[in-house]
Amino acid sequence: MIRLTALLRRNPALSPAVFDAHWRHTHAELVRSLPRIDDWVVRYEQHPRVHAPGRWTGTEDVDGMAVQWFRDLEGLEALIKDPDYRQLVAPDEQYLLDLSSSVFLVSDEPRVIIDGHR
Repeated sequence: MIRLTALLRRNPALSPAVFDAHWRHTHAELVRSLPRIDDWVVRYEQHPRVHAPGRWTGTEDVDGMAVQWFRDLEGLEALIKDPDYRQLVAPDEQYLLDLSSSVFLVSDEPRVIIDGHR
């Protein structure tokens, strides 16, 4: 299993509330609407930032984390090359995100250090 983890920074023209609503609804539906999405993506998670004024909630200017699970690298590559992805999702990512300052990592199976059991 391959996982793409993205620490997302929103387009500075968008407020945190507009970013979150668009990401949660519009962007999620665009991803879900791709005809072959089930061929490539096993799981897609959105982790919105906790907003707690006056309290530490992580690195400044990180607005959320997305995690996409793929069976293999070929699935990730196929998604990125897909014409429907390029026409529908990629332009929305340009609108939604500051792609130049967001951080992306493709990783392999996790090494579990603590799993809640002793």
